[in-house]
Amino acid sequence: MNRLSRFCTRLRALRVLCKGTLRRARLGAWCMVMSRIPAVALQPIAVGAALLRMLFDANGRALAVERADFCREVMKVASPGSVRLLAARTLESLIDRRLHFGRQRRFDEAWPDLQRVAGSLAQAIGKIRREAPGCPVIVSPFHYVSQYANIYVIDELRTRLGLARIGVVSGVPRDLYGSDDAMIPDIDVLCTYDQNNRSGLGLQVARSLRRHGVVVVFADVPPYTLHRYPMETVGVSIFGSAARIHNGVFRMGAPFGAVLLPFYLGFERGRFGATVLEPIQLADRDAPQRLARQIEQALMSNFESSLVTGHPSLYAFAAAK
Repeated sequence: MNRLSRFCTRLRALRVLCKGTLRRARLGAWCMVMSRIPAVALQPIAVGAALLRMLFDANGRALAVERADFCREVMKVASPGSVRLLAARTLESLIDRRLHFGRQRRFDEAWPDLQRVAGSLAQAIGKIRREAPGCPVIVSPFHYVSQYANIYVIDELRTRLGLARIGVVSGVPRDLYGSDDAMIPDIDVLCTYDQNNRSGLGLQVARSLRRHGVVVVFADVPPYTLHRYPMETVGVSIFGSAARIHNGVFRMGAPFGAVLLPFYLGFERGRFGATVLEPIQLADRDAPQRLARQIEQALMSNFESSLVTGHPSLYAFAAAK
Protein backbone atom coordinates (compact mmCIF):
# COMPACT_ATOMS: atom_id res chain seq x y z
CA MET A 1 0.00 0.00 0.00
CA ASN A 2 2.84 2.33 0.88
CA ARG A 3 4.51 1.61 -2.47
CA LEU A 4 1.27 2.35 -4.33
CA SER A 5 0.83 5.59 -2.37
CA ARG A 6 4.38 6.69 -3.15
CA PHE A 7 3.89 5.80 -6.82
CA CYS A 8 0.66 7.90 -7.00
CA THR A 9 2.37 10.84 -5.27
CA ARG A 10 5.25 10.71 -7.75
CA LEU A 11 2.83 10.40 -10.66
CA ARG A 12 0.94 13.50 -9.52
CA ALA A 13 4.20 15.41 -9.11
CA LEU A 14 5.23 14.36 -12.62
CA ARG A 15 1.92 15.58 -14.04
CA VAL A 16 2.32 18.95 -12.33
CA LEU A 17 5.90 19.19 -13.65
CA CYS A 18 4.78 18.33 -17.19
CA LYS A 19 1.96 20.88 -17.08
CA GLY A 20 4.33 23.57 -15.84
CA THR A 21 6.89 22.71 -18.51
CA LEU A 22 4.22 22.78 -21.22
CA ARG A 23 2.87 26.11 -19.98
CA ARG A 24 6.36 27.65 -19.97
CA ALA A 25 7.07 26.27 -23.44
CA ARG A 26 3.78 27.68 -24.76
CA LEU A 27 4.52 31.07 -23.18
CA GLY A 28 8.05 31.02 -24.58
CA ALA A 29 6.80 30.26 -28.08
CA TRP A 30 4.17 33.02 -27.84
CA CYS A 31 6.81 35.45 -26.58
CA MET A 32 9.13 34.53 -29.45
CA VAL A 33 6.41 35.05 -32.07
CA MET A 34 5.11 38.34 -30.63
CA SER A 35 8.60 39.80 -30.12
CA ARG A 36 9.34 39.43 -33.83
CA ILE A 37 6.13 40.73 -35.40
CA PRO A 38 6.98 43.84 -37.47
CA ALA A 39 5.22 46.99 -36.29
CA VAL A 40 3.66 47.53 -39.72
CA ALA A 41 1.70 44.25 -39.34
CA LEU A 42 0.07 45.14 -36.01
CA GLN A 43 -2.67 47.40 -37.35
CA PRO A 44 -3.84 45.04 -40.13
CA ILE A 45 -4.00 42.20 -37.60
CA ALA A 46 -6.08 44.36 -35.22
CA VAL A 47 -8.44 45.42 -38.00
CA GLY A 48 -8.84 41.80 -39.13
CA ALA A 49 -9.64 40.71 -35.57
CA ALA A 50 -12.16 43.56 -35.22
CA LEU A 51 -13.84 42.54 -38.47
CA LEU A 52 -14.18 38.94 -37.27
CA ARG A 53 -15.59 40.18 -33.97
CA MET A 54 -18.20 42.26 -35.74
CA LEU A 55 -19.21 39.27 -37.85
CA PHE A 56 -19.68 36.83 -34.97
CA ASP A 57 -20.06 38.92 -31.80
CA ALA A 58 -23.23 40.96 -31.22
CA ASN A 59 -21.63 42.80 -28.30
CA GLY A 60 -18.76 43.84 -30.55
CA ARG A 61 -21.16 45.18 -33.16
CA ALA A 62 -23.07 47.11 -30.48
CA LEU A 63 -19.85 48.63 -29.14
CA ALA A 64 -18.81 49.76 -32.62
CA VAL A 65 -22.23 51.34 -33.19
CA GLU A 66 -22.06 53.07 -29.80
CA ARG A 67 -18.68 54.61 -30.57
CA ALA A 68 -19.83 55.68 -34.04
CA ASP A 69 -22.93 57.29 -32.51
CA PHE A 70 -20.71 59.24 -30.11
CA CYS A 71 -18.80 60.66 -33.08
CA ARG A 72 -21.96 61.78 -34.84
CA GLU A 73 -24.17 62.82 -31.93
CA VAL A 74 -21.67 64.30 -29.46
CA MET A 75 -18.59 65.30 -31.43
CA LYS A 76 -20.61 66.21 -34.55
CA VAL A 77 -18.06 64.61 -36.89
CA ALA A 78 -18.19 61.69 -39.30
CA SER A 79 -17.28 58.30 -37.86
CA PRO A 80 -13.84 56.93 -38.90
CA GLY A 81 -15.53 53.56 -39.54
CA SER A 82 -16.90 50.88 -37.25
CA VAL A 83 -14.06 48.40 -37.82
CA ARG A 84 -11.34 50.94 -37.00
CA LEU A 85 -13.26 52.10 -33.96
CA LEU A 86 -13.52 48.55 -32.68
CA ALA A 87 -9.86 47.73 -33.43
CA ALA A 88 -8.38 50.14 -30.84
CA ARG A 89 -8.46 47.69 -27.92
CA THR A 90 -7.02 44.82 -29.96
CA LEU A 91 -4.32 47.10 -31.34
CA GLU A 92 -3.46 48.25 -27.81
CA SER A 93 -3.08 44.63 -26.69
CA LEU A 94 -0.90 43.76 -29.69
CA ILE A 95 1.37 46.78 -29.22
CA ASP A 96 1.62 46.10 -25.48
CA ARG A 97 2.67 42.51 -26.12
CA ARG A 98 5.07 43.48 -28.91
CA LEU A 99 6.83 46.02 -26.71
CA HIS A 100 6.87 43.85 -23.58
CA PHE A 101 7.99 40.60 -25.21
CA GLY A 102 10.41 42.48 -27.44
CA ARG A 103 12.07 43.94 -24.37
CA GLN A 104 12.10 40.50 -22.73
CA ARG A 105 13.99 39.15 -25.74
CA ARG A 106 16.32 42.13 -26.04
CA PHE A 107 16.14 44.72 -23.27
CA ASP A 108 17.82 47.46 -25.32
CA GLU A 109 15.48 47.09 -28.31
CA ALA A 110 15.06 50.60 -29.75
CA TRP A 111 11.89 52.23 -31.07
CA PRO A 112 13.10 55.41 -32.81
CA ASP A 113 9.59 56.87 -33.19
CA LEU A 114 8.97 56.69 -29.44
CA GLN A 115 12.46 57.99 -28.73
CA ARG A 116 11.68 61.04 -30.86
CA VAL A 117 8.51 61.62 -28.85
CA ALA A 118 10.56 61.51 -25.64
CA GLY A 119 13.00 63.98 -27.20
CA SER A 120 10.16 66.40 -27.98
CA LEU A 121 8.91 66.16 -24.40
CA ALA A 122 12.42 66.73 -23.04
CA GLN A 123 12.72 69.87 -25.19
CA ALA A 124 9.34 71.12 -23.94
CA ILE A 125 10.38 70.53 -20.32
CA GLY A 126 13.67 72.31 -20.97
CA LYS A 127 11.77 75.33 -22.29
CA ILE A 128 9.49 75.35 -19.23
CA ARG A 129 12.49 75.26 -16.91
CA ARG A 130 14.28 78.04 -18.76
CA GLU A 131 11.22 80.26 -18.44
CA ALA A 132 10.56 79.26 -14.81
CA PRO A 133 13.67 77.77 -13.16
CA GLY A 134 12.86 75.11 -10.59
CA CYS A 135 9.27 74.72 -11.78
CA PRO A 136 7.99 71.14 -11.22
CA VAL A 137 6.46 69.45 -14.26
CA ILE A 138 3.66 66.87 -14.34
CA VAL A 139 3.87 65.03 -17.65
CA SER A 140 0.44 63.77 -18.74
CA PRO A 141 0.16 61.07 -21.40
CA PHE A 142 -3.44 60.80 -22.56
CA HIS A 143 -4.96 57.34 -22.98
CA TYR A 144 -4.21 56.68 -26.66
CA VAL A 145 -2.80 53.76 -28.69
CA SER A 146 -0.99 51.79 -25.94
CA GLN A 147 -0.22 52.10 -22.26
CA TYR A 148 3.10 50.29 -22.70
CA ALA A 149 4.08 52.61 -25.54
CA ASN A 150 3.38 55.57 -23.25
CA ILE A 151 5.51 54.01 -20.51
CA TYR A 152 8.31 53.37 -23.03
CA VAL A 153 8.23 57.10 -23.85
CA ILE A 154 8.35 58.00 -20.15
CA ASP A 155 11.29 55.66 -19.50
CA GLU A 156 13.16 57.21 -22.43
CA LEU A 157 12.24 60.69 -21.16
CA ARG A 158 13.69 59.76 -17.76
CA THR A 159 16.99 58.93 -19.46
CA ARG A 160 17.04 62.16 -21.46
CA LEU A 161 16.38 64.22 -18.33
CA GLY A 162 19.18 62.45 -16.47
CA LEU A 163 16.89 61.08 -13.77
CA ALA A 164 17.68 57.89 -11.87
CA ARG A 165 13.97 57.20 -11.32
CA ILE A 166 10.57 58.66 -12.22
CA GLY A 167 7.14 58.19 -10.62
CA VAL A 168 4.08 57.24 -12.67
CA VAL A 169 0.51 57.26 -11.30
CA SER A 170 -1.26 54.34 -12.96
CA GLY A 171 -4.54 52.47 -12.64
CA VAL A 172 -3.56 49.67 -15.02
CA PRO A 173 -3.28 46.15 -13.53
CA ARG A 174 0.35 45.14 -13.22
CA ASP A 175 2.31 42.19 -14.65
CA LEU A 176 -0.19 41.38 -17.39
CA TYR A 177 2.47 39.85 -19.65
CA GLY A 178 5.28 39.20 -17.19
CA SER A 179 7.19 41.15 -14.60
CA ASP A 180 6.78 44.90 -15.18
CA ASP A 181 9.51 45.63 -12.61
CA ALA A 182 11.98 43.66 -14.71
CA MET A 183 11.02 45.55 -17.88
CA ILE A 184 10.83 49.04 -16.34
CA PRO A 185 13.12 48.82 -13.27
CA ASP A 186 13.64 52.59 -13.00
CA ILE A 187 9.94 53.56 -12.91
CA ASP A 188 8.10 53.86 -9.59
CA VAL A 189 4.49 52.85 -10.28
CA LEU A 190 2.14 54.68 -7.89
CA CYS A 191 -1.04 52.64 -8.24
CA THR A 192 -4.48 54.26 -7.88
CA TYR A 193 -6.03 50.83 -7.20
CA ASP A 194 -3.80 50.12 -4.18
CA GLN A 195 -6.44 49.59 -1.50
CA ASN A 196 -3.81 49.51 1.24
CA ASN A 197 -2.41 52.97 0.54
CA ARG A 198 -4.95 54.95 -1.48
CA SER A 199 -4.96 57.76 1.07
CA GLY A 200 -1.20 58.10 0.67
CA LEU A 201 -1.19 58.46 -3.11
CA GLY A 202 -1.05 62.26 -2.99
CA LEU A 203 1.87 62.11 -0.57
CA GLN A 204 3.75 59.70 -2.84
CA VAL A 205 3.22 62.03 -5.80
CA ALA A 206 4.39 65.03 -3.76
CA ARG A 207 7.55 63.20 -2.67
CA SER A 208 8.31 62.12 -6.23
CA LEU A 209 7.74 65.65 -7.51
CA ARG A 210 10.05 67.13 -4.87
CA ARG A 211 12.74 64.52 -5.40
CA HIS A 212 12.85 64.42 -9.19
CA GLY A 213 11.06 67.59 -10.34
CA VAL A 214 8.94 65.48 -12.73
CA VAL A 215 6.09 63.05 -12.18
CA VAL A 216 3.65 61.37 -14.59
CA VAL A 217 -0.15 61.46 -14.24
CA PHE A 218 -2.72 60.33 -16.85
CA ALA A 219 -4.92 63.40 -16.41
CA ASP A 220 -7.52 62.53 -19.07
CA VAL A 221 -8.93 59.46 -17.25
CA PRO A 222 -12.76 59.64 -17.26
CA PRO A 223 -14.37 59.43 -13.81
CA TYR A 224 -16.47 56.39 -14.78
CA THR A 225 -13.32 54.25 -15.04
CA LEU A 226 -12.73 54.68 -11.30
CA HIS A 227 -16.33 54.12 -10.20
CA ARG A 228 -15.16 51.51 -7.69
CA TYR A 229 -12.82 54.07 -6.14
CA PRO A 230 -14.54 57.41 -6.81
CA MET A 231 -12.34 60.48 -6.63
CA GLU A 232 -12.98 64.20 -6.42
CA THR A 233 -13.93 65.77 -9.75
CA VAL A 234 -14.30 69.28 -11.11
CA GLY A 235 -16.95 70.61 -13.49
CA VAL A 236 -15.93 71.64 -17.02
CA SER A 237 -17.45 71.86 -20.48
CA ILE A 238 -16.60 69.30 -23.19
CA PHE A 239 -18.23 69.39 -26.63
CA GLY A 240 -20.51 72.17 -25.40
CA SER A 241 -22.02 70.10 -22.59
CA ALA A 242 -21.45 69.87 -18.84
CA ALA A 243 -18.74 67.35 -18.01
CA ARG A 244 -16.48 66.33 -15.16
CA ILE A 245 -12.77 65.48 -15.00
CA HIS A 246 -10.69 64.33 -12.05
CA ASN A 247 -9.43 67.08 -9.79
CA GLY A 248 -6.41 65.20 -8.42
CA VAL A 249 -3.81 66.66 -10.76
CA PHE A 250 -4.90 70.21 -9.85
CA ARG A 251 -5.10 69.49 -6.13
CA MET A 252 -1.64 67.88 -6.11
CA GLY A 253 0.11 70.18 -8.59
CA ALA A 254 -1.24 73.66 -7.77
CA PRO A 255 0.41 73.96 -4.31
CA PHE A 256 3.81 73.30 -5.91
CA GLY A 257 3.26 75.77 -8.74
CA ALA A 258 3.59 72.81 -11.11
CA VAL A 259 3.02 72.88 -14.86
CA LEU A 260 1.05 70.15 -16.66
CA LEU A 261 2.54 68.97 -19.96
CA PRO A 262 -0.01 66.79 -21.84
CA PHE A 263 0.59 64.74 -24.99
CA TYR A 264 -1.07 61.91 -26.88
CA LEU A 265 0.24 59.22 -29.20
CA GLY A 266 -0.87 58.21 -32.66
CA PHE A 267 -0.12 55.03 -34.61
CA GLU A 268 -0.56 54.58 -38.34
CA ARG A 269 1.07 52.18 -40.84
CA GLY A 270 3.47 50.87 -38.24
CA ARG A 271 4.75 54.29 -37.16
CA PHE A 272 4.23 56.10 -33.87
CA GLY A 273 3.65 59.82 -33.72
CA ALA A 274 2.65 62.24 -31.00
CA THR A 275 1.08 65.61 -30.41
CA VAL A 276 2.58 67.59 -27.53
CA LEU A 277 0.00 70.04 -26.20
CA GLU A 278 0.45 73.47 -24.63
CA PRO A 279 1.64 73.44 -20.99
CA ILE A 280 -0.92 74.43 -18.35
CA GLN A 281 -0.17 76.27 -15.11
CA LEU A 282 -2.12 74.13 -12.64
CA ALA A 283 -2.62 77.00 -10.19
CA ASP A 284 -4.52 79.08 -12.78
CA ARG A 285 -8.26 79.34 -12.21
CA ASP A 286 -9.05 78.25 -15.76
CA ALA A 287 -6.65 75.27 -15.68
CA PRO A 288 -9.43 72.62 -15.51
CA GLN A 289 -11.23 74.07 -18.52
CA ARG A 290 -7.98 74.37 -20.48
CA LEU A 291 -7.29 70.68 -19.82
CA ALA A 292 -10.87 69.87 -20.86
CA ARG A 293 -10.32 71.67 -24.18
CA GLN A 294 -7.16 69.65 -24.76
CA ILE A 295 -9.04 66.41 -23.98
CA GLU A 296 -11.67 67.53 -26.50
CA GLN A 297 -8.97 68.36 -29.08
CA ALA A 298 -7.36 64.93 -28.69
CA LEU A 299 -10.70 63.14 -29.12
CA MET A 300 -11.50 65.17 -32.22
CA SER A 301 -8.08 64.47 -33.73
CA ASN A 302 -7.59 60.83 -32.83
CA PHE A 303 -10.87 59.37 -31.55
CA GLU A 304 -10.33 55.93 -33.11
CA SER A 305 -7.13 55.44 -31.05
CA SER A 306 -8.67 56.48 -27.72
CA LEU A 307 -8.54 53.76 -25.06
CA VAL A 308 -11.11 55.32 -22.71
CA THR A 309 -14.09 55.68 -25.05
CA GLY A 310 -16.78 53.05 -25.32
CA HIS A 311 -18.90 54.06 -22.34
CA PRO A 312 -22.03 56.18 -22.91
CA SER A 313 -21.19 58.70 -20.18
CA LEU A 314 -17.47 59.24 -20.92
CA TYR A 315 -16.93 62.58 -19.11
CA ALA A 316 -20.61 63.28 -18.41
CA PHE A 317 -20.84 61.22 -15.22
CA ALA A 318 -18.94 61.04 -11.92
CA ALA A 319 -19.70 58.55 -9.16
CA ALA A 320 -18.76 61.24 -6.62
CA LYS A 321 -18.20 64.96 -7.08
